[in-house]
Amino acid sequence: MTDPASLVQGWFAVAEVEPGIFRIAEPLHDEDVKSHLVVGRDRAVLIDTGMGVGDLRAVVETLTDLPVAVVNSHAHWDHVGANWRFADIAIHRAEAELLPRGVGPEKLRRAFADEYLRGPLPAGTDRETMTIPPSRATTVLDGGEFIDLGGRRLEVIHAPGHSPGGIVLLDRHDGVLFSTDVAYPGALYCQFDDANLDDYRRSMRVLAELTPSLRVVYPSHNASPMEPALLPRMREALDGIAGGRKADEVRDGVARHVFDGFSVLVPADDGRRA
Repeated sequence: MTDPASLVQGWFAVAEVEPGIFRIAEPLHDEDVKSHLVVGRDRAVLIDTGMGVGDLRAVVETLTDLPVAVVNSHAHWDHVGANWRFADIAIHRAEAELLPRGVGPEKLRRAFADEYLRGPLPAGTDRETMTIPPSRATTVLDGGEFIDLGGRRLEVIHAPGHSPGGIVLLDRHDGVLFSTDVAYPGALYCQFDDANLDDYRRSMRVLAELTPSLRVVYPSHNASPMEPALLPRMREALDGIAGGRKADEVRDGVARHVFDGFSVLVPADDGRRA
């Protein structure tokens, strides 16, 4: 188990994984969510803002004194928790309307139940009353945009499937892909109402085609970095599920398909949401 005393604010594990790229992980929660701060010459972007525990902005301010804009990979609660601490927020238009809703204490009480925690919440954090305040997009994305940080440029690629407005960010020059919740070593979620298997298949084809040009992949959950070679295998897995592959386990209406290095969760009917 991670020692909370070794963590920033007793919650964040911060590492500069390569020059100008900082991984800000939250290892004391079962989701093991990771936000990434990407620093250029002129400005920086923070890819996602985590679960809302602690003061993420204070962490970011110890890493760079450049202007920082948030780019949300999607609007799920564990990626927008500290949005309200930042003034400049971009997200795909398909999920922009979700940010002003915030997240209430009922959902967060369930999300931070003891069974999901690997260590204590920081002092002063009350999971009975904690909320994620509303935030608003100042920039709406469609995919295809380029974010110029000065000496580093990130391409926004719309990659729905896990969620309608999911995006990944690509630094083509350095061969770096921030694969967010679209691809990571673990259980890929395609079982919820906002997921769509056919969209996921199309998105994964796009990512798989990038594999020869990628040096490294930084996902938003679990072990990081991730081998780019997993992307074509994920594409094949999703295609196999759509083609009728038998699930390895079915429980509570969710079918789990297990592969080497990852799994895929889909609804237990036929795995498709057209």
